[in-house]
Amino acid sequence: MRPKEVCQKLGISYATLSRYVREGKIKAIKTAGGKYRVPESEVRRIAEGLPVSREVRAVIYVRVSSSDQKSDLERQIEYLIKYCTSKGYRVIDVLSDVASGLKTDRRGLLKLFNYVLNRQVDVVVVTYRDRLTRFGFEYLEYFFKQYGVGVEVVFGEEFKDAYQELVEDL
Repeated sequence: MRPKEVCQKLGISYATLSRYVREGKIKAIKTAGGKYRVPESEVRRIAEGLPVSREVRAVIYVRVSSSDQKSDLERQIEYLIKYCTSKGYRVIDVLSDVASGLKTDRRGLLKLFNYVLNRQVDVVVVTYRDRLTRFGFEYLEYFFKQYGVGVEVVFGEEFKDAYQELVEDL
């Protein structure tokens, strides 16, 4: 069966199917033209409920702008660990940065990119959008989505007036 048919039949995304094939959870055959096909018997095996891990691998990312906010960093971590546990996610790493959301070479953020590029994570969990980046959140979300990674923002937008945001960014 073609990958598209398999995804429809099993109710999974293409990214999930690709990961299952890579991890050996679903056996696929590579054709001479380099395309993948999944035997119908394999699709039936999965559809009948034989084990396929549906574990969600999560990376928690937290950030504060300055070292005097470290207590907030700990609160973010504590809350997000509880959040992931309640959703049944397996937390594979907790990444943190003490730096401006405008800074692009943050150690934790760069490590997060490596997790995404190497397909080692299914979801990135943050408290607020601006914890990940001050501007351009949609670009990062789009980039992650291309690798089958979702971004979960637990609290949405953090309310700040324009002056407060400008001062923090600077």
